[in-house]
Order: sequence, then structure tokens, then C-alpha cells
Amino acid sequence: MAEQEVVDLCRDLIRIDSTNAGDNAGPGEREVAEYVAGKLEEVGLQATILESDDKRANVIARIEGEDPSRPALLLHGHLDVVPFDASDWKHHPLEGEVADGCVWGRGAVDMKDMDAMILAVARQRLRENRKPQRDVVLMFTADEEAGGAYGANFLVDKHPELFEGVTEAIGEVGGFSVSLNDQRYYLIEAAEKGMAWMKLTAQGRAGHGSMINLENAVTDLAEAVARIGRHEWPVRLTPTVRRLLQELNLHEEDPEEAVKKLGPLARMIGAVLRNTANPTMFDAGYKANVIPTSAEAVVDGRFLPGYEEEFFATIDELLGPNVRREFVQHQVALETGFDGPLVRAMTDALLDEDPEGKVVPYTLSGGTDLKAFSRLGITGYGFAPLRLPADLDFSGMFHGVDERVPVDSLQFGVRVLDRFLGLC
Repeated sequence: MAEQEVVDLCRDLIRIDSTNAGDNAGPGEREVAEYVAGKLEEVGLQATILESDDKRANVIARIEGEDPSRPALLLHGHLDVVPFDASDWKHHPLEGEVADGCVWGRGAVDMKDMDAMILAVARQRLRENRKPQRDVVLMFTADEEAGGAYGANFLVDKHPELFEGVTEAIGEVGGFSVSLNDQRYYLIEAAEKGMAWMKLTAQGRAGHGSMINLENAVTDLAEAVARIGRHEWPVRLTPTVRRLLQELNLHEEDPEEAVKKLGPLARMIGAVLRNTANPTMFDAGYKANVIPTSAEAVVDGRFLPGYEEEFFATIDELLGPNVRREFVQHQVALETGFDGPLVRAMTDALLDEDPEGKVVPYTLSGGTDLKAFSRLGITGYGFAPLRLPADLDFSGMFHGVDERVPVDSLQFGVRVLDRFLGLC
């Protein structure tokens, strides 16, 4: 039942516009939250919708396990998606069309596919009265794509009681396959970089554009932005990255050269060899012949677990004396050991379905809602299992054009997720 249903659930979720443009803009998540809650309530599970602001809605439900005395498990997915330009797409990103063996649309991999898998598995288990080993909390959040202020952070800050007994979690961007040298690897996210979205501001002296001005805020800021954008950060191998390279038999090579052999995966893994800081916005002035008093820019900084202090010391050195920084978003880096019962359950569930696969940990260059949940002492992994075609550029689908997920990958994920809940 779940294997047949997951495709329709994914298509339905994609067709509900929950675009998150940041700054609390967009249609919000209320409509898609009501859909999710309705699907859970159809099979007898009480679901709660909590709004952090108008239409910024989150869904929470708890499934009782065989042994409620055990620590509970959190399954989380976010309901928002990033914006798109429909004219760039082969199939409209809100149609949820099935073509070429795939479900197409915004959110097909980030992350309405996992939302659909969680729903499909939960609905089948509830219909069949098959309880998980322990209590499972289902959480579908708002606002992950803009840092989680209206979603995960709101729930942690205002409703910590929802997480009673929860010690572990699984969420997005892990458990997917990549094929290298005739071996299929399943990458489980065991670490993620920290986030530092920073606004940079330079103050100077206003004046006429035709005159000499050595206190030009635009010049000071442009120089700082260029220094940051062109800075060559040193390679820093964290435990998770080092283990991944070992598992891929690349540990004896130069890390940068090794990563080049990973094909499309090189973008993801290359970004976790070092801290990064990319200028993304610049705003200054209001007339061609007027030197403004101030100028602003935004930098997207990401720091490795264990290297936050080094990251900010370097940024402050690169800024120079006339530019100050403040946070737009600042969230921790995470790293979890790749061992223990939960890891065994994920591994066994994958290999039961694909005995020829190999399960390895990796570090995510971006971030997930787990950053917020970690403030409650919850540890977790990225585990949204998908067996993917070897030639599919999966990492390029995230926030990209023509986002899509194979139908048989969704069905594989349902089988693995159901096995996982029976094991953990």
C-alpha cells in the first residue's frame, strides 16, 4: 500500500505552493500543513498544527511504540521549498508531473519526497496496527529554507514539551546512493557545517562623486568583500570527512585531488574539506554622483565542526578596520559518531533492501533543522533513503532547475524506512 501511495502523496505535496522567499514572504505552509494533518487523521492519528505567524504552520504527531518507556525517535521533514523561475523548467515546478520515470517539481528532493515517505509509512503502519519499537514523533516544519525561525526554532523555544523523551532524530539529506567504481554507496549525514550568514557594513564620509574621498564606504566594503570571497581556506579534515575518504579508499591521496574523482558528488564533498565564505549580496548608494555614507553586503559563511573559532578569527582579519559584521543567522556545526544502535538500524535497513550496497557517513555542507533540535540534546542523522540511478546528478537537484526524484527511488525509500522503524 505505502509503495503505491507514496508517489501520489509526493505529487500532492509538490502541487501545494509553499515557497519560502525569506523574510517571512511567500504563501506560507498552512495549506500543506493541513494536507499532512488530514492524511494522518484519516488513519486515526491525532495531529496538531502550530502556527508561529500567519500561515507559518508546523505539524506534530506522536505514534505510540511497543515500549513507550524507551527514549523516543523524531522523524522530521520541512514543508517549505525555495523559489523558482518556472520558465527555466522542462515541467512546471508546481504540477508534480510524472515523466521519464520521475516525479518532477520543486521539493521533489528537498524535501517533499521524504515528507511523502514518512506519511506513506506511517499511514500503512497505522492501518495495519503495526507499532514501531518505541514512540515516534512526526514533525513537519515551516521555514527550514530560511533558517527555521518560524519552524524548528519556534518549536524548540516555545513548545519544548513536544520533544518529551526524544533523544534521537532522522531527517533530510542522507541515505541516498552514489555509484563509484562499480560500487553503490549510501551516504548517511553524520555531520553538518555551521552557518554564519553575516551582514557587513562600512561607514564612510558622504561627498560628491567628482571629488577625492579616502573615506569611501563603498571602496572599503568592496575591498573587504573581495578579500573574503577570494580567501583560500586551508583544508581541515574532520573525523567524518576522514572516515568517508577512508571508506571510499581515497584516504592515502591528497584530499583535494581525491575529491575530483567523485564526479557530481565532488561539489558536496569538496565544500566540506574547508570552511567557506561566499559574498552573496551587495547594496550601496542611491545616485551616480553621490558617495554614500554607508554600504552593506551579505556573506554566506559555513564553518566545519571544531573550526568555528578559527573561522571568525579569519573573517575579522579579512574585514579590515572600517567594516563591521553582524549576524543574519548563526547556527552551530554538528558532528555525531557513526556507531551505535541507530546507525546499525539504518545500515541494516538499507542492506536488507540492497545487499550489494555499502553504507558510509558524510558531512553536509549546508544545514538542517537538526541544528535547532540539538539545543534540546537530540542527536541525529540525515536519513531519507533513496536508491538512485548512477547517472543522476542528485546533488545538483537541491535548489536547482528540473528537480525530480525517480518513482522507484521513492518506493525503495518507503521499504527501507518501514524496515528501519521495525529495527530501531
